[in-house]
Amino acid sequence: MSTLVTYFSAEGTTAKVAKTFAEAIGADIFEIVPVEQYSEADINWKNPIARCNREQLGNKDVPVRGTVENFDQYDTVYIGFPIWYGQAPRVIHTFCKAYDWTGKKVYAFATSGGSKIGKTAEKLSPSLAGASIVEAKLVFSADDVKNW
Repeated sequence: MSTLVTYFSAEGTTAKVAKTFAEAIGADIFEIVPVEQYSEADINWKNPIARCNREQLGNKDVPVRGTVENFDQYDTVYIGFPIWYGQAPRVIHTFCKAYDWTGKKVYAFATSGGSKIGKTAEKLSPSLAGASIVEAKLVFSADDVKNW
C-alpha cells in the first residue's frame, strides 16, 4: 500500500505545502481542481454573496475535474485545503464522496491566514464514509504536516 497527498489550493499556499510534503515523504500527489475555477472575486469571503460563501452556507456540491487512478492502492491519504468557515471547502466534500474510503487513514491538513481548525474532522467525516482514521490539523508549512 502507499500514500497519496491530495490538495485544493485557492491561492497557492496549500499547493506549496502539499507539494513539498509529498516530495519529502515520496507520496503520489493529486490536485483537486473544481470544474469551474475560482476567480479572486469567488473567494472573497468578505463578500456575503461570493461563490465561496454561497457554496459553504448552502452545502453545495462543487464538481471536480479528473479522478485519482487506482485509488484502492492507497492506505493513507492526506487532504490539504484552505480552511473556509472552520471546515473544508465544499469542493473537498465533493471529491471525497466520489471514493471508497473503507479502511483508509485520512489526515486533513488545513492552511489558513486566520481561521481555526474548528470541527473540520467531524464535519468532513460524513464525506469519508468507512475511513478508519480521520484527523485534521491546521498547518503553516510542510514540516508541520511531517511532524504530525
